[in-house]
Amino acid sequence: MIFLLWLCWGFSLTSGQQDSELLARYLEETLMVDSNFPDHVVRRVPRQGRFLQRLETRPRMAEFTVKSTIISRYAFTTVSCTMVNSGSEAKEGTFEMQIPAAAFISNFTMIIGDRIYHGEVTAKEKRTSKGAKERDNKHSSPTDGGENGVETFKASGTIPRKTQAIFTLHYEELLQRRLGKYEYTVSVRPQQLVGRLRVEVNILENSGISSLEVLPLQRGIKKVLDDISPPPSTVIGQTKTLAKVTFSPSLVQQTQIARNGILGDFIVRYDVNREPSVGDVQILNGYFVHYFAPRDLPPLPKNVVFVLDISASMVGAKLRQTKDALFTILRDLRPEDHFNIIGFSNRLKVWQQDHLVPVTPNNIRDAKKYIHSMSPTGGTNINEAVQTSAKLLNNYIAQNDIDARSVSLMIFLTDGRPTVGETQSSKILSNTKEAIREKFCLFTIGIGNDVDYRLLERMSLENCGIMRRIQENEDAAAQLKGFYDEIGTPLLSDIRVDYPKDSVEQVTQNLFPNYFNGSEIVIAGKLIERNSGKLHVEVTASNANKYILLKTDVAIDVPSKNDIRGSPGMEDGKEAENYAERAWSYLTIKELLTSWLKSDDSEEREHLMDKAKSLALTYNFITPFTSLKMKELQADRPKEDHPSPSTEAIGERVQSLQGHKVPPGVPKQPDKQRIKISKTSADGDPHFVIDFPSSKLAVCFNIDGQPGDILRLVSDHNESGVTVNGQLIGAPAPPNGHKKQRTYFSTITILSNKPERSYVEITPTKVILDDGERLILPCDRSATAGSSGLEVSIFANSNVTVAIQGTISFVILIHQYKNPAPYQRNHLGFYISNSKGLSPHSHGLLGQFLYHEVKLTQDPLGGSPQLASQNSTKEPNPRAVNTLKVKGRLVPVVWKQRKIYNGEQEVNCWFAKNNADKLIDGDYKDYLAAHPFDMGTGFGMTNRL
Repeated sequence: MIFLLWLCWGFSLTSGQQDSELLARYLEETLMVDSNFPDHVVRRVPRQGRFLQRLETRPRMAEFTVKSTIISRYAFTTVSCTMVNSGSEAKEGTFEMQIPAAAFISNFTMIIGDRIYHGEVTAKEKRTSKGAKERDNKHSSPTDGGENGVETFKASGTIPRKTQAIFTLHYEELLQRRLGKYEYTVSVRPQQLVGRLRVEVNILENSGISSLEVLPLQRGIKKVLDDISPPPSTVIGQTKTLAKVTFSPSLVQQTQIARNGILGDFIVRYDVNREPSVGDVQILNGYFVHYFAPRDLPPLPKNVVFVLDISASMVGAKLRQTKDALFTILRDLRPEDHFNIIGFSNRLKVWQQDHLVPVTPNNIRDAKKYIHSMSPTGGTNINEAVQTSAKLLNNYIAQNDIDARSVSLMIFLTDGRPTVGETQSSKILSNTKEAIREKFCLFTIGIGNDVDYRLLERMSLENCGIMRRIQENEDAAAQLKGFYDEIGTPLLSDIRVDYPKDSVEQVTQNLFPNYFNGSEIVIAGKLIERNSGKLHVEVTASNANKYILLKTDVAIDVPSKNDIRGSPGMEDGKEAENYAERAWSYLTIKELLTSWLKSDDSEEREHLMDKAKSLALTYNFITPFTSLKMKELQADRPKEDHPSPSTEAIGERVQSLQGHKVPPGVPKQPDKQRIKISKTSADGDPHFVIDFPSSKLAVCFNIDGQPGDILRLVSDHNESGVTVNGQLIGAPAPPNGHKKQRTYFSTITILSNKPERSYVEITPTKVILDDGERLILPCDRSATAGSSGLEVSIFANSNVTVAIQGTISFVILIHQYKNPAPYQRNHLGFYISNSKGLSPHSHGLLGQFLYHEVKLTQDPLGGSPQLASQNSTKEPNPRAVNTLKVKGRLVPVVWKQRKIYNGEQEVNCWFAKNNADKLIDGDYKDYLAAHPFDMGTGFGMTNRL
């Protein structure tokens, strides 16, 4: 039967049925893309198409989208893939995505039918097994500097019949500048034709975008192509500081590129404007990122030794391509440079004994002859090759009194492991470090799959260099030349970047041995004092002619310059708004990983691992010390039961991804009824309403806070254990208004410390529930989760209800705009639904009124004061003086009408002016929390988690 099936398949393909297959796929995707599959709908598909559908066992990919937001070189990428199983039985769906080796995964979600699985970053258990150590040696760590380094993320799950699955992957990376350009690469390899395929790249660079190009789709090595035009359907839009690039090929265009759905790498390359000073310093929310890339400097002379593997394994294309690359590199050497060449196998062949020679036409000619005569033979003596080369270079530096105004380099290339002489990696590393003695930098290159990349990486990292991988089946000559071009033009040496010690802390690496033309130095850190007004920056370095000292003061209070909110295409949420902090955490973790990799001291490695792990858990990054575990959330469940999904990845990217059951006690999906709430709320700009049922009236007031302020709404920490804080976001005021700006709630944080510490953080796009296990839920899908007396119910794109111990409940409205005006922001509204569990000692802007009543008196002009009608719905006498008595204080008020709960209810209320002066205890500034998790233990006091 299987043989017959194979014959039929072969016959259909050789009978010119490719167009029928394409038509069948097109019909399948266009008819079933919305995942609503009523059985009574008749779909007409050609007979050949139905036959091919029966042969096709995998689900169809209905949609594949990639959206990237790049802010000041820091890239946030979201990949979403929708698969449709239109068959009559369950099928396995697999999502596979190549991501840059330097990127950190920050989140992953699977929605299969009505089952939701969210990734949770957890600390990885320590590995002590021999197999784990071997795996460490086999795979290089994420600090790999490989130009084309990618890792493959893979996830799979069983998709029930007539159902769809959505896979969403998030990852982040700091773009590196090479050869004067930043390059952002997206792998577009869905492995089948896709009904809706779209890549969108948004770039925001406040210093200005100086150049932008989109390369042709590339597979494997990036070659110089005759056709340099962007891929079909690419659209490029650009202003001075913003750029938007989209790629959305139709099915026909996809077929013309690759019928198997492996389109290749979509590459956006750009650069920014630069000032001839200390560089670009971005400051935002207490963090700074400093980009330093000077230009128009004379190059420093080079003293370089090329060390080439000529063992037997280099025979054929590898050695031929290496020679071709060296011929080109020798032609690019400058007259002021000096060089030498060493070939090694089990024996060493030194071109010029005991010295380096200047770059002259005769020396270049003789060097090419020597390279041409090299032939592969013998084994691989890495240790002796490095020792001899280091001795030669050190002697030259000592004998010629080489100072800081030249740069010395060793470029070491091999395709294998040490097989002759010293073969123990630890001994080779210690010998290399002792031989170089921090006098010059070592750059290593590995070709093929038989290389000990961990050894090469440590050799370079411990000696101020970098390592580069070259795949055996790729054009090694082009990659070798490209790598040399990156380090072939040193402009500065001994670079030091300083900031006042009392102004900054936790600064990343600020000492650099060399700066090469076309690259970039990046430093990040935290500000100690945000209100100091300026940050002093000093850069010292040496170049070919002189010692350089650059100084400047950077203004700290420039939120409008670095704030991305409201920028087109920059709606990716809170993470993107804190790009400076994310970039700092990214760089810090990378440096900790590098230090961990270089260290031989077990205690130091343990300390570095703990620091990197803690930071990765804080920022939700997958690293060699953390893993991603899948946690299943309960929503509307199908009657059928299906296996949990599984995920895997190559290398260190993801080690443990497993489906979890919902914790006991989680209720079923609630009925979608209108939620009963009180009028007591804080919504809009923000407008506060207090309902006094016994007094049969409502009071309202406004708080004109500042963007970034965190207002304490409810504080009952000592009794019920509940605290509610709301963080403000800013927006321009509407034209012709009396306000200079608007503020809205961007985040509501609800904290509870009874019976156990937990919190819920709500934004317009997601809900984070942390009761010891962190859970992230999107706001665009209905779901319920909870434990330990804390329950969260999400009604998609509408509201979130948080219930505590069954006696306290809050409702948070989600306000989102499809096409927001400049003065509109996605925001939240906070409503108290049930306050029975809150104590009479509750405080906060809303909480302080829960157990109090008020009285209203009206003083008509020329008459005597009298008690007002408490339940009047008619507008009172406008000429009367109205006074509210609350907590023994007299508060002048005016009558107003307000709409709450998305305008569905209208409230008649008495309005207290001037930020609720005399109405609330103290001043509104007394209700400012230090941070979202600040649980005030009393009025004006804080207790930090």
